Amino acid sequence: MDKILDSLKQYALVEVDKPLSTMTTLRIGGNAKYVVYPETIIGIDGIFQIIQENQIPYKVIGKGSDLLCSDDPFEGIVIRFDRFFNHQYFDGNTLVAEAGCSIISLSTQAMKKGLSGLEFASGIPGTVGGCIFMNAGAYKDSMMNVIKEVLVYRNRKFEWISNEECDFSYRHSIFQSHPEWFVLAVRLQLTPKPVQEIADLMDSRRERRVNSQPLNFPSCGSVFKNPEGDNAWRLIDGIGYRGKQLGGAMVSDKHCNFIINVHHATALEYLSLIEEIQKEVKNKYDIELMTEVEKFNWK
Repeated sequence: MDKILDSLKQYALVEVDKPLSTMTTLRIGGNAKYVVYPETIIGIDGIFQIIQENQIPYKVIGKGSDLLCSDDPFEGIVIRFDRFFNHQYFDGNTLVAEAGCSIISLSTQAMKKGLSGLEFASGIPGTVGGCIFMNAGAYKDSMMNVIKEVLVYRNRKFEWISNEECDFSYRHSIFQSHPEWFVLAVRLQLTPKPVQEIADLMDSRRERRVNSQPLNFPSCGSVFKNPEGDNAWRLIDGIGYRGKQLGGAMVSDKHCNFIINVHHATALEYLSLIEEIQKEVKNKYDIELMTEVEKFNWK
């Protein structure tokens, strides 16, 4: 009898032994022991109490668009908000959205209401929570520029914290240092603009994305952060790794800051290709390429 499973079922919808590969855009990862979908804030508190009492490892996952999971089993709890915590509320120029909302969907809804600020996010395949965690961005814009407050669950309390307390910077937030804090919602400040102007910008960026990114294979988006004053793709191209393949993982010949899963890549193949690139870039340019993708469940 699985007492932990029985306890979790009191607070959330639960799936057992679900592959992480089905929860990430990279389509890589071993099985997670428990995957829970809380429906209420009471459920969240109950789940966290079970985690603490049993000292169970856990991970909050959105759309898994920035995750490289190992192929090992994860003997813990994966918490997902995208099934039930996906409500949104527009109030004038303010948008309040729960952590499980698709950021692409939000950008479209904001456009239809003539509200600008999320155009940069119209092609990011992530949830609000994940985008806050990573301070996701594109086209020299990011989440930090539109966030007023973030609703977090920390120390068994639900509270709104300010943009300043989130310690945002390039692909960084305070939440990366505090995995025990759950991002539950955000309050965004948007700006009125003509609907057609917003739509035209989103359309042009969509066309640019289709033309420049390998969208026909699983990937985690940009693998490396851009070093200050340079572009990761240029450095990878410079070491001759455009199109480089290791097992089922390949550096895209369309955009070489994308490593794509072309044929059932293992986690180790993917990670080994990342580490090869870092080594070669260091040798040639004396630059430390830092990953944007997050490693999860690696020993």
